[in-house]
Amino acid sequence: MVSCHRKKILAKDEIVKSPEDMDQQVGDDIEQVLAYALENNGKVDDSIRLRLTQVVDDFYSGSSYANVWSHDEKWNPLADSLYKFIEQSKLEGLFPNDYHLQHLINLKKKLDTDSASRTDATLWTRADLMLTDGFMHLVRDLKQGRFIQDSIALNKDSVLGNDFFADRLTQALAAGKLTEILDSLEPTLPGYVQLKQGLKGFLDSMDKRVYTYVDYPIRSNSKEDSLTFIHTLRKRLSESKCINDSTALPDSVELRTAIKLYQKQKNIKQDGKWSVSLIRSLDDNDVERFKRIAITMDKYKFLPDTMPVKYIWVNLPEFYLRVWDHDTVAILSKIVCGKPSTRSPLLNGSITNMVTYPTWTVPTSIIVKQYLPKLKTDPTYLSHLPGHIELHLIDKHGNPVDPRKVNWKKYTKGIPYQVVQGSGDDNALGVLKFNFNNKYAVYLHDTNERRLFNDSIRCLSHGCVRVQEWEPLAFYILKNDSLFVSQKPGGRVRYNADSLVNILARKEKKTIYMYSRLPLFIRYFTCKADEDGKIIFYDDMYGEDKYIRDKYFSKK
Repeated sequence: MVSCHRKKILAKDEIVKSPEDMDQQVGDDIEQVLAYALENNGKVDDSIRLRLTQVVDDFYSGSSYANVWSHDEKWNPLADSLYKFIEQSKLEGLFPNDYHLQHLINLKKKLDTDSASRTDATLWTRADLMLTDGFMHLVRDLKQGRFIQDSIALNKDSVLGNDFFADRLTQALAAGKLTEILDSLEPTLPGYVQLKQGLKGFLDSMDKRVYTYVDYPIRSNSKEDSLTFIHTLRKRLSESKCINDSTALPDSVELRTAIKLYQKQKNIKQDGKWSVSLIRSLDDNDVERFKRIAITMDKYKFLPDTMPVKYIWVNLPEFYLRVWDHDTVAILSKIVCGKPSTRSPLLNGSITNMVTYPTWTVPTSIIVKQYLPKLKTDPTYLSHLPGHIELHLIDKHGNPVDPRKVNWKKYTKGIPYQVVQGSGDDNALGVLKFNFNNKYAVYLHDTNERRLFNDSIRCLSHGCVRVQEWEPLAFYILKNDSLFVSQKPGGRVRYNADSLVNILARKEKKTIYMYSRLPLFIRYFTCKADEDGKIIFYDDMYGEDKYIRDKYFSKK
């Protein structure tokens, strides 16, 4: 019975006669309300739910459940600072209402303007709990980000215990400083800092109109999804004044005309058809772009707090590779990466060796999807591929196999042979590849199709990353490795730029092992800030940001 009396949901009007008694009453209420909230999924009353209830309770239990944001019916100065931080939290790539902003606006107005309301302990209790929960939630989102990290991107330094949150609030209260402590949680990487600086200009000129989001593609053979899609498409087109707003299902001619009108507005091909590119255009507005900025800022939080002094950075949507050396870009190179159907994986690695004049062993996925169906009708297909590529069939002992003597029709999921392209200038990997340990069997490499670097959209490979400036990259890796070896007692440099040039001139196949392994990060960031602070957006070619948006930010 005692336990039951120590739990309650906040009710209305708990009037306290004197300001001196308010703190005691609020403290009692905080303890009882938290006991109830812990058993009811954070529920405080019919409209307010805490997000980090256990963290909030751990903090208050360490201070005898005393209120911290007000005293004797007056706000503490830090409460105003937190309120303003939450109000302006879009500048951090956050969504203010995640931190109870609208409830706090209503509550603050009532407590600031109505003397009778200031005597109500339930209002001060709500305020204290929401501000504390809002602070804890800010700490988590600024430090960890808001969506689940995968095993590749996980920054183990950002896995926080409950005491981390309580310590930050205790520090803020003791020092009387809040913004400095919250700012210290964010990444200091140049890309993040530049993106955050560019965000203010984006927000200042942002079109805040909220357009209907069109979800596409839809499930095949689903009449319900098809009807929903058409209704949603009509609503979105009506917002661009391309069709009248109606709940009626448009006929094909009406819809085609509306799409053409929209395409004319956007100066794109007027074919009157819906497609992935059309829906992306319809969904490309400033509200949705802000979500992409928020997603990218969170991705930075998955990186180590301190990056290596030297490392290779590949940003797939940008189609560029950079070699960073002491915060300076030593090499900038165009890349070609995987097609949407054969994506380049996101990973951390380090260069283990370089191979000159490599052979190419075709991945099983390519064999099954592309080659096997052709081989079933033409066993000689491997000898006359497009682009004058000639591949060879090899058994497990390394012996050549005559493809005309293989019963291809009995294979469906793979073959007991390797398909290999010999080394040479026409090899798909070019004349040099960079190996790093990974489970995807991908690597960085040169290419025999260097003309593709002139394309603006360069997601064209089977998953590996082709590097335009492969030679400067190889020389840099050798120089870095030589410097490492020369600093070791008795260290002897085996290869340098000159020896690599000679090996290539002889067209010699050779594996050059690294003693100092240069770290490699392959990432997927769809926006960045340029030197002028303008935010540049890249195509979400793999739909990764859309997946995150739909799962975590669809209702923001």
